[in-house]
Amino acid sequence: MNNPAIFIGCAGWQLGREHSPAFPVAGTHLQRYAAQLGGVEINSSFYRPHRWQTYERWAESVPQGFRFCVKVPKLITHERRLQGCARELEAFVWQCCGLNDRLGCLLVQLPPSLVFDREIAEAFFIDLRRLHDGHVVLEPRHESWRDAEPLLQEYRVARAAVDPSRIAGDAAPAGWPGLRYWRLHGSPRIYFSPYEVPALRILADELQTSSGTCEATWCIFDNTASGAALGNALTLSHFCRSEHARDGRQR
Repeated sequence: MNNPAIFIGCAGWQLGREHSPAFPVAGTHLQRYAAQLGGVEINSSFYRPHRWQTYERWAESVPQGFRFCVKVPKLITHERRLQGCARELEAFVWQCCGLNDRLGCLLVQLPPSLVFDREIAEAFFIDLRRLHDGHVVLEPRHESWRDAEPLLQEYRVARAAVDPSRIAGDAAPAGWPGLRYWRLHGSPRIYFSPYEVPALRILADELQTSSGTCEATWCIFDNTASGAALGNALTLSHFCRSEHARDGRQR
């Protein structure tokens, strides 16, 4: 398992045939996945709700240091567009509480058409912070959200580093610095292309540096359409373990 401050994984825990031998033979897909990787994004919550008991079952099936990031439903982000969704947000956060201390983060991904409106965004963050005091990461996809930095700092919301870049400045983490989060979708072909070894080595150095300056560092691979995400996550996790061990020997 990698440095406890760094959570590396994929958007989902499907184990493709190509990389299946790297995981234990016994157990559910999630149990096998969590034996090798330290974190995962639950993206299915974006499309449909899960029961509290489902989250509880998932939490009980992973090691103590494993963490889940749960994606906020599209009903809230894409259909209601952060407005008039207090009841739905409360239901979602309550469901996620089934993860207990395995809940590492909530992901708020916004549609490309959603323009930053300070009043709307602040009202949403107030509601969210009333319900959830833990880590939150935002992935905006409209240029206007570059103006949201002071608001993100105030409400302790990190802004994800994204590849391929969607808006200016999103190649590096921003927003609240207590959490740093990378979401890598595959480049040049989004959702398909793997990341090559030299890029992963550079990324491992970035994550190691980040982990010494913030509460938690995440890197999630979303290039799942071709199965590349799992291989990239395993390689990056190996590099981070090696870097951490080397740093430990030098101290």
